[in-house]
This record gives sequence, C-alpha cells and structure tokens, in this order.
Amino acid sequence: MEGIEHRMIKVNGINIHIAEKGEGPVILFLHGFPELWYSWPVAPDLRGYGDSDAPDSVESYTCFHIIGDLVELIDVLNPDVGKVFVVGHDWGAYMAWLLCLFRPDKVKALVNLSVPFRRFDREIKPVDVRKANYGDDYYISRFQEYGEIEGEFAEVGVERVVKEYLCDFPVLLPKGKLFKRPLDEPITLPSWLTEEEANYYVTVFQKTGFTCPINYYRNLGRNWELLGPWVGSKIKTPAKFIVGDKDLVYGMPGMKEYIHNGGFKEDVPSLEQVVVMKGVSHFINMEKPEEISSHIYDFFCQFH
Repeated sequence: MEGIEHRMIKVNGINIHIAEKGEGPVILFLHGFPELWYSWPVAPDLRGYGDSDAPDSVESYTCFHIIGDLVELIDVLNPDVGKVFVVGHDWGAYMAWLLCLFRPDKVKALVNLSVPFRRFDREIKPVDVRKANYGDDYYISRFQEYGEIEGEFAEVGVERVVKEYLCDFPVLLPKGKLFKRPLDEPITLPSWLTEEEANYYVTVFQKTGFTCPINYYRNLGRNWELLGPWVGSKIKTPAKFIVGDKDLVYGMPGMKEYIHNGGFKEDVPSLEQVVVMKGVSHFINMEKPEEISSHIYDFFCQFH
C-alpha cells in the first residue's frame, strides 16, 4: 500500500510493528482475528500477530498485557497530548472497550465495530456460556485446548483456513470436518476482498501460524478472573458503535435486546450512537470501508 511507513516500537518489553499514514490527529486502529494491521490499513499488529513479537506463553496474552502495550504505544505515538482517538474491530473492539475502562485518560473518543461492551457476569465463565449456547463444536470452545486446533488447521492448510474465516467466519468447527464446504471446492472471494489482499493474510499466517492469535481466546477465562475488580464499572468515554445486521456477534442470544433495549447504554453512558448496517457481515471495516471511514470522520470531528 502506497504512502505507508512501517516501524517497530518497543513497548512492554516486546517489539510492536506499526504502520502509519497521513497527518493530523492520531487514530489508533485495533484489528481482530484473523486480521492484521493490513485490514485498516493504518494500525499496529497486536502482540502475536504479523511482524510484532510473539511471546511463547499463553499467559502473555491477557487483557492486561494487551492494554499495557496499547498504553505505552499511545505514549510513543502522541507524547505531547498523551491520548488518541481509537477504532476497534472484533478482538480490537474488546480491547478498546477495556482500554477506555482502565485508562480513560488515554482515549479522546471511540468508534467500535462488531463487538459491544458487555457487563461482566460473575456467575458463569465466558467459555462456559459459549458451550452452553452452542456446544463443544463452537469455535471458541475448540480454541481452548493448546495445540489441538492448530494441528487440525495444519491438516487443512493455512490458505484454506484464512479464506474460510475472511469469507464466512465459521462458528462451528466439528472435528474431522472443520468447514461446511468440501476442501476440494474452491472458495469464491466476496466482492470486497481481492485475491491480492487475501494472499497477504495467507502469506503472513503461513509465517507466524495461528497459536498466538488463538491465545487471546485461551485467556477468556483468565481475563474473567482478572476483571473482577471492575464489576459494575461503566465506560464513560464518548463512543459510537457500528455493527452489521448479519454479523455473527449481532445474532448471539440476547445481543439485539442488550444493544437496543437499554442495557448497552446503561453500561456505556456516553454511547452517542448505534448504527446497524443492513446486509453487512462481520468484517464490516473491509466490506464497507468508505461508509465506515465516513462514520469515523463524522464522529471524531466533534472532539477535534
């Protein structure tokens, strides 16, 4: 991509790769799974992704580690002001909510995509909730055992895995038949994803593997324990939330009611707008880049 500068920034004892473009107020874009900085295209590779360092231990991917990286990154990117605008998608959205919860002094305003903030349920662990709702084949359930899903992905091949996720984001991964379509059936990329773009993701994940990105999911239970002190806390950063009506997250049990019937606004009192985009799925930033850019620009202009 033209006009993009790449550099490595040392934070929290590890190197984080970041891509930068343009001038003006700093906007920190946070990607999800299985994405990279390339999804925006101006953002860091979160720890464990792409060209950023990838610590070996599962425990190195808790929310505290990721937020620690982001806080130091903000201090480097905008040392004079000490705070930035933030946009997050998928895991990036989850971490952006927590960044606002832990360090609201670091975020001017937030636009999050796909994943809303959810109050912390202390009665049942998050992985148990997924298993209860979707069963043992649910992808988050399958991701918990270290090395197991990586082995199955290796048998299928990185290219197939990446393209299946970018095209359809399969939520059920039965053993022995991970994906709905036969492996000898070619994948037709959606109109918003070129072969060149898809191949970039394939090339990177062929080099890095999936273990470190999946370690984020393996810390859901650990994060649940660590977040105990913040039970009942509200997010007071000015925020806008955008989701596609065909997003797998939007279709989760109780999600529409939470978003539209007052629960979301109660937990994020400064939530200024919820946008539901018709006919759009999970990778909303790639499916509708111009519309998303306009939403981001219009919202952040209020605070600049």
